Amino acid sequence: MSDTTERQQGTRRFGRVNWLGMWTLALRETRRFLAVWTQTLMAPLVTAGLFLLIFNVAIGPTRGDVMGVGFVHFLAPGILMMTVIQNSFANVSSSIVISKVQGNIVDTLMPPLSAMELLVGYLAGGILRGLLVATAIAVILFPFIGLWVQNPLLALVWIALGGAFLGSLGIVAGIFANKFDQIAAITNFIVTPLSFLSGTFYSLDSMPPILRTISHANPVYYLIDGLRFAVLGASDSPPVLGFVVVALSTLAVAALAWWMFRTGYRLKS
Repeated sequence: MSDTTERQQGTRRFGRVNWLGMWTLALRETRRFLAVWTQTLMAPLVTAGLFLLIFNVAIGPTRGDVMGVGFVHFLAPGILMMTVIQNSFANVSSSIVISKVQGNIVDTLMPPLSAMELLVGYLAGGILRGLLVATAIAVILFPFIGLWVQNPLLALVWIALGGAFLGSLGIVAGIFANKFDQIAAITNFIVTPLSFLSGTFYSLDSMPPILRTISHANPVYYLIDGLRFAVLGASDSPPVLGFVVVALSTLAVAALAWWMFRTGYRLKS
């Protein structure tokens, strides 16, 4: 069969999946944040450490247990997940916005990569950065407060899911934004409130009913609660319910990101 006939039937010379192209994009995204590891990996570790130190010094033993554990232990999984999602979002969104501002986004769009391959390639970098940051926090900071992860495998699942959700949102934000001011606004008015108003620093049992209802509509709440269950063995809501909510939310945002790549929305104009 000739190459022309194959193209007419919708096949590509690389096969159904361009594994090499997808791997190359994922490798580029990984090398991009590893090249400045002091900013992308060390800085989040220091920030998380400062959060734990400040709360430990400011509150210490004067604060009673929360969900059957010490307050600092209760905070730690939330701070870890908050750091993961912020870094996953930043990795993907900044990569796309920088390419658009510098005018070299065409170098990513020109190669024979489908919308799904672009989506996976970008997400790989965001998820890996989140996993590396989480590992650093769990290995370096958690022992200082006497905390150990009860279910490491389940924790990895929640961290990867958090990276995928905010990484997908980062793709949407990066494509939508045409300049750095716009991506900063999305970070300040959407990502940061989602992170802070999600049970990171408090249990929903202590919240008024209306705020508790609003928090239950926030997928990031289920991410933090799920990781808290994996680390501490305790949670505010059923972990299975949280997994379903986050998985569906991730699929919805990823589908929007795929559609943007597929149609070239704000990329090819």
